[in-house]
Amino acid sequence: MTDVHALQRAISEIFAPWVQRLNLRVLAAQPGEIELALPVGAEHVHAGGVMCGQTLMSAADTAMVLAIMTQLGEFKPMTTVQLQTSFLRPIAAGTDYAKVVARVLRRGRNLVFGEIEVSDATGKLAAHATTTYALL
Repeated sequence: MTDVHALQRAISEIFAPWVQRLNLRVLAAQPGEIELALPVGAEHVHAGGVMCGQTLMSAADTAMVLAIMTQLGEFKPMTTVQLQTSFLRPIAAGTDYAKVVARVLRRGRNLVFGEIEVSDATGKLAAHATTTYALL
């Protein structure tokens, strides 16, 4: 499943309503990889004037599920086992969107390992995450 429109629909069909409110937009997809736009809305900016880490981690987790779907060909039940995130630079309020790229590194029979990069508007790496998912 690498159809951008089908993956966009999947966001509204699979994920919880609060995840849908992140307003993620699928930009591109290929087997094992997806690129999303994450709007930097006021509801995701904390008092320090930057996008909060919780929003970035939610977007990263969502992106990885979609990346796994591009390899599986469809959604199958899975759960996050581990999500390790390093925040490298802030994404400032007023930025249009952050770019979220998720890649499957290895898919086994029961576990999937991946990484996610979140970049700011200038293309600089703002956050890096590694993940493990269990296929149920």
